[in-house]
Amino acid sequence: MERRRKQAAQGKETGRKPLLLAGIFLFLVVPVACARSETAPPPRPMDAGQVAGSAARASTLDGPYRLVFEWTLNEPGTRLSGRGVARVEPPSRARLDLFMGNGERVAAAALVRDDLTTPRDMRAGLPPAPLLWGALGIFRPGDNAGLRGGSWQSNGGAELRYFYEGSDELRYGLRNNRIERMEVFRGNRASEEVQLVRVDDERFPREATYRHLGEVRELRITLETVEHVESYPSDIWNLDF
Repeated sequence: MERRRKQAAQGKETGRKPLLLAGIFLFLVVPVACARSETAPPPRPMDAGQVAGSAARASTLDGPYRLVFEWTLNEPGTRLSGRGVARVEPPSRARLDLFMGNGERVAAAALVRDDLTTPRDMRAGLPPAPLLWGALGIFRPGDNAGLRGGSWQSNGGAELRYFYEGSDELRYGLRNNRIERMEVFRGNRASEEVQLVRVDDERFPREATYRHLGEVRELRITLETVEHVESYPSDIWNLDF
C-alpha cells in the first residue's frame, strides 16, 4: 500500500512539471513581446513640401540637351517602333519627335512649362504633361497640381501625392530625390503610370515606360545617347502645323 502511494505521488509530480515549465515560459516570453510592441518606433514624419522641393532641385536642367532614343508602341492591334529625339532646355522647355524606321515622323510634342502641344493626328499615345516631364526624369507636377501629402516607404523611398485635374490624384515614387515611378489615380484605381529605370550619377533615365491601363497601351523609350548642346532656336517649341 505504501508503495502505491509513493507511485501515485510521483505521477502527480511528473504531471506538474510540464505545467510548471509552460508557466515559466509564458512568464518570460510575454513581457518581452509586450516590451517589443511598446518600443516599436512610430512612423517617421515627412515634410512633403521639403521633399518636393528637393526633388525639383535635383532634376533642374543645367543646360540644353539632345537625347536620342529607341521607342516601341504597343496597343491592341498595333505595334510600332523606331527612333526618336528629345530636345530639352532650361528652365522648362522640351520637344519630342518620334520617327519610323523609314524616317517618317509619326508623333511630336512640345512642352513649355505645363502646356503640351501636338500637331494634328500626331500624338500617338503620348502621356499628359506631368507624366511626359517625368519620363524625362524631370519633377514637374504642374502649377495647377496641389500637394496633398506624402509618406516614407518601407524600401527607404518616398511617395508624394498631388491633387490632379479635379478629383484625380497624381502620385510620385521617389528615391534619393529622383523619380522612379508615377501614377495617375482616378477613384481608387491607377489609370496611367510611368516606370523609370535609373542609373546612379546619370541625369536622364535609361528607360521610361508609359502605360495607359484603361486603353491597354504601352509606350517604351530606351535612351541611346545624351549630348550637351547650345541653345535651341525659339521656333522649335511651336508645333502649330
